[in-house]
Amino acid sequence: MRHGAGFWIVALGFLSVMGLSALASPLYPAYQQLLHFSTFTVTLVFAAYAVGVVASLLTAGHLSDVHGRRRVLVPAVALSVLSAVAYLAWPTLPGLYVARLLSGFSVGMVTATATAWLSELHAAHRPAASPARAQVVAAIANLGGIGLGPLLGGLLAEWAPAPLVTPYVVLLVALVLSTGALLVVPETRPAAVPRPRYRTQRVAVPPSGRAQFAAAAAAAFLGLGVFGLFTALTATFLGGTLHAAGPAHTGELIFGVFASGTVTQLVASRFAPRRRMSLGMPVIVLGLAAITVAVWLPNPSVALFVAGALVSGVGAGLLFSGGLGLVAQVAAPESLAEAQAGLFLAGYLGLIVPVIGVGVALLVLTPQVTLALFAVLVAVGTVATTVLLRRR
Repeated sequence: MRHGAGFWIVALGFLSVMGLSALASPLYPAYQQLLHFSTFTVTLVFAAYAVGVVASLLTAGHLSDVHGRRRVLVPAVALSVLSAVAYLAWPTLPGLYVARLLSGFSVGMVTATATAWLSELHAAHRPAASPARAQVVAAIANLGGIGLGPLLGGLLAEWAPAPLVTPYVVLLVALVLSTGALLVVPETRPAAVPRPRYRTQRVAVPPSGRAQFAAAAAAAFLGLGVFGLFTALTATFLGGTLHAAGPAHTGELIFGVFASGTVTQLVASRFAPRRRMSLGMPVIVLGLAAITVAVWLPNPSVALFVAGALVSGVGAGLLFSGGLGLVAQVAAPESLAEAQAGLFLAGYLGLIVPVIGVGVALLVLTPQVTLALFAVLVAVGTVATTVLLRRR
């Protein structure tokens, strides 16, 4: 197989894995009705995914550098196949936890491995070309996949039979085909000989730029925290507070949030990382303010909520991409992977902590008060990030 064809096979496998990771988001109300669990349980099910990602990033995300891209990516995509099977064969609360954990572990392995493999396949296919094409495709497969998953799940759940079966069957087929096709993609990173002793991924903070690294980590925490809020709880706010229930509406809104974040990253890539972060902080606060006002109005406004969600996606995209760029600037070349591991760890903690916090708050507070508190805390976080960003 040629490197050019292999490039697109890896991209589609990457997209399918990320799509499955968020496919269940518009289906949570149906699960709640079937299994009789609370909104707080939804946040715990969502958090199981983030726990799997963090564990994978620290234990397996770096293994393709030693064992080769194919030897890591094929088992990683196969884990997503097992996750889809768990959703289908075990539609209970324990089954959801297992499926989410498997999906998270798969994502942690796939993200780093597929991104590196795309870059190397592109370089082999077009040696004289800019690496920008591989970076753009990787960004679309990553955040774009997370957005497409809920869109697919919501539309199929709304219009196709068996709403808790059909979406998983569609992605299961895509994942199985991807797993088989990846077996013939050219290897670009031969296994190391002799094979070094296994170690977990080191996480390093560059001593010369700790304040800047802290600002980047805070930006990743805030950006993924906002993405996590919409992925986990959009159905709760749309159905409960705004009375716009329906899996299709939920999937479309989540897709819109991630699409706005993805497009923003691509358009703003020409800006310096610090500028991206400086722009992202007021934008994300403005977006969260809009959705807070939307649910506090005497007649809650779906249109304002949607507009605020899209603006929040833009801000989150700016923060996360700016944080990645800033780490690349302040980290020494020989420790870049370890610094990036620290950034991703902060980002995925952002997926866990705020979402669980919102779930706990919803046990004792109204959705309106909970969303207002979340917006205030994010605003405080942006102020702290700005202070760190200005330190040299």
